[in-house]
Amino acid sequence: MASSIVSSAAVASVNRASPAQASMVAPFTGLKSGAAFPITRKNNDITTLASNGGRVQCMKVWPPLGLKKFETLSYLPDLDQAQLAKEVEYLLRKGWVPCLEFDVHDGFVYRENHRSPGYYDGRYWTMWKLPMFGCTDAAQVIQEIEEAKKHYPDAFIRVIGFDNVRQVQCISFIVYKPPKFYSS
Repeated sequence: MASSIVSSAAVASVNRASPAQASMVAPFTGLKSGAAFPITRKNNDITTLASNGGRVQCMKVWPPLGLKKFETLSYLPDLDQAQLAKEVEYLLRKGWVPCLEFDVHDGFVYRENHRSPGYYDGRYWTMWKLPMFGCTDAAQVIQEIEEAKKHYPDAFIRVIGFDNVRQVQCISFIVYKPPKFYSS
C-alpha cells in the first residue's frame, strides 16, 4: 500500500511539470570537442584526378565512333554455328519462344523523322514470320535464320526470346550482320 502511495505521488509531481519542461531533452555530451578532430582542407587543384588505387588513373571505355554495338553479346566476337546453337538451346531450355527479326537499314537506333524526347527511329525491327510457338529444336531456329539470310542478305538479323508467362522479352542477340557492316 505504501509503495502505491509513493508511486502516485511521483506521478502527480510529473504531471505538474510545465509543457516546456516536459518536452525538454538533455543535451548529448558524450563526444569530445571538435578541436580534437583533424582538419581537412579542400584542394581546388583539378590536376589531381580520382584514382582507382593502382597505377592507372583513368580507364578507357568503349569508343563510340565507328564501333557501334547492339545488345546482349554484342561486345563479344561473332557467334559461330556451334555457339549460336548453344544460345538457341539455352533460350528453348528456359521455355522462351524464339522469334526472328531483321532490319534492312543500318541496325541501329537513330533520329530521322522526329526530334521529340524519347522518340527514336530504328527501335523496332520487322518480324521474320510469326514467333516460333512450340519450337523445341534449335535446328529449326537455325534453319529459319539461314532462310532469312537468303531473303535479306543486306539486313541485320537477330533472335529474340519471349517469356509468354511474364509477357516480356528476355533475350535478344544479333545472329547475322551484313557484309556492308564489316566494310564500313
